[in-house]
Amino acid sequence: MTLTMTTRSIVAADEDTGNRLDRVLAAHVAELSRTRLKALIEAGAVAVGGRTIRDPSYRVNSGVAIVLDVPPPEPAKPEPEAIPLKVVYEDDDIIVINKPAGMVVHPAGGHQTATLVNALIAHCGASLSGIGGERRPGIVHRLDKDTTGLMVVAKNDKAHRALAAQFASHGRDGDEFERGYLAFVWGVPERPQGTIDRPIDRAPRARDHMAIREGGREAITHWQVLERYADGAELPRSTRLPRAGRAGKVAEPVAGLLACRLETGRTHQIRVHLASIGHPVMGDPTYGTGFRTKSALLSTNAQAALADLGRQALHAYLLSVKHPSSGEILRFRSELPPDLTRLHSELVRGRSESSQMSQDRG
Repeated sequence: MTLTMTTRSIVAADEDTGNRLDRVLAAHVAELSRTRLKALIEAGAVAVGGRTIRDPSYRVNSGVAIVLDVPPPEPAKPEPEAIPLKVVYEDDDIIVINKPAGMVVHPAGGHQTATLVNALIAHCGASLSGIGGERRPGIVHRLDKDTTGLMVVAKNDKAHRALAAQFASHGRDGDEFERGYLAFVWGVPERPQGTIDRPIDRAPRARDHMAIREGGREAITHWQVLERYADGAELPRSTRLPRAGRAGKVAEPVAGLLACRLETGRTHQIRVHLASIGHPVMGDPTYGTGFRTKSALLSTNAQAALADLGRQALHAYLLSVKHPSSGEILRFRSELPPDLTRLHSELVRGRSESSQMSQDRG
């Protein structure tokens, strides 16, 4: 049986005037909760006067026509899908995979199929841990949809509990647990390494965004500068700043490569933390939008590589965990995927060309 979308049409009454859209819908559509209605509004399923409204707090006028499209119920349990997985390691307890860009970890919101969970169910069958529930079997941590790299999944409940404890402590209990990321960022911090200790919580005006917030959950990121790019000569004179210890005026690095290690695991932690110190991840569509114009300072080829990337330049390259059964420390590394390898190559090439131009002009 094929489930279809249903449409509800209502006309705002006099008593609805000036009320929030989600409240008005809740008063007229009793079978749906206000939380569900709010989610439908934000998903673009509600039109007021023929115009799509995504703001639940939108104020309604009497007599206006409101149309609500209600999608069919989501399947209660994810279905197996034969999606190829890049398996790095697998035994009876765990599976470690290299997640590609564009893959959501588990079904949620507008992503009900083609997720990592769908692929894992097809690959592992009934062996995945059930602790995470039907929609998150075996999942003990996540990567953002467009972040690539290493993930470990539990194949039984014992493994799930052991791994969850490791992710909860993030090595603070003395275990050799480690999660490392490579981040291409705008600009470069002045110091060679440092720590960001700033609490993170949901952003007040955009609930799908995170933000530095007093009273939020503890979040700690350690970072180290690995490389600096586009260090100077070909940049416009207006961008050149003096640097101590060197004669003349040269430009500060336009971009850099950082190695980041997590001491906590909050949603969007690295992206929010690096943006908070003025060095957002390159290509980040959420936390780095104010830096888009800086791409003009890159070489033409680097600009093209960044544009083609179409995502945040962030890769989970290192994962070290204690095996839940043997107690052996398993350490995995993942090379940069092709799109980030291309970006890296062009940034390095641009730096080399810039240095050569400096020598030629000297």
